[in-house]
Amino acid sequence: MTDPLKLTADALQALDLETLMARARDMRDSHWGKTVTYSRKVFVPLTNMCRDTCGYCTFVKHPDDPAAQLMSPQQVLASAKRGEAKGCKELLFSLGEKPEKRYEKARAALAAYGYDTLVDYLSDMCRLVLDETGLLPHVNAGSLTEDELAQLKPVSASMGMMLETTSRRLMKKGMAHYACPDKTPVQRLRTLERAGRLEIPFTTGLLIGIGETWEERIEALHAIRESHLTYSHVQEVIVQNFQAKPGIAMEHHPEPSLQDMLKTLAAARLILPADVSLQAPPNLSARHLEYLSAGINDWGGISPVTIDFINPQHEWPEIRTLAENTARTGHQLQERLTVYPAYLKRSARFMAPELAQRAKAQARADGLALQQEEETCLTTTA
Repeated sequence: MTDPLKLTADALQALDLETLMARARDMRDSHWGKTVTYSRKVFVPLTNMCRDTCGYCTFVKHPDDPAAQLMSPQQVLASAKRGEAKGCKELLFSLGEKPEKRYEKARAALAAYGYDTLVDYLSDMCRLVLDETGLLPHVNAGSLTEDELAQLKPVSASMGMMLETTSRRLMKKGMAHYACPDKTPVQRLRTLERAGRLEIPFTTGLLIGIGETWEERIEALHAIRESHLTYSHVQEVIVQNFQAKPGIAMEHHPEPSLQDMLKTLAAARLILPADVSLQAPPNLSARHLEYLSAGINDWGGISPVTIDFINPQHEWPEIRTLAENTARTGHQLQERLTVYPAYLKRSARFMAPELAQRAKAQARADGLALQQEEETCLTTTA
């Protein structure tokens, strides 16, 4: 196998796509076998207010927008219980980043529930979910300080933040991350490092097609690789394709092609350590099954109850259909928990005792979900 350190942008560019994908498949199969996983989860958009204004985002609403909201504890709990009733094991908190630092209305919304910061509120909502349901919280709160990460670790089984890119060019006026303080690459990388020091099972990844170059994509993958080699905390990496949406600043920006996705996924599989799960969202491409030929081993979170709030025009695939289609490629779809088996085995290091106990009670001997939904338990086809 090629030395990942020699997989420069030029070296990868020189390989034809079929060769690149074949090497990626071999690496995936040697570590992950023929099992492809997903997490059955309920998505809770705690707030859609944010101090950043990314050019590709349709999730965020200005506080003056009637659609801007901060979910109440009652709304959070109602969503959690709906998810639990549908067999979900994970609750994903998605939220804008630190809106209270920019907007008075965001501060007022938090104050109405007795809080000064969104992280404090998020922490208590995780605790509410733990106290009132059997779900495992996963937190996706963006760039965080070490104190904030330490505050959230005891109440969240895993956490995540998309690195997206290491390109500072995209911070310039007219680019995707203009006027977005939380998207400064150094801040994202610091959060990734802080999560490593605190031994948090972590999700990160790339958003491709937002103006970055091929060289910048490869640079970002190597940055993630180095962080994981230092701390062993990156349990999964997502490669997500930009989607043009009506009303966003990048409405007419071209979307990455299927070839872009396949090439980036294969490069990611070869650059990242083999134990890092590679994921791509199945709802953002009609031809998502082809991702399997580029080395992915996970479909990510799929909800039987809530929409994809980040990409609301793209419906989740029906899980039974995804299982059947995955089986036709020679793989078997299996449900996992928010914490991957390797981290559950090392729970004394990576998880608070309460969360580890809950996760282990929901896991079978191999660390995947004990209660597999019937539609995912299809046998592998030739």
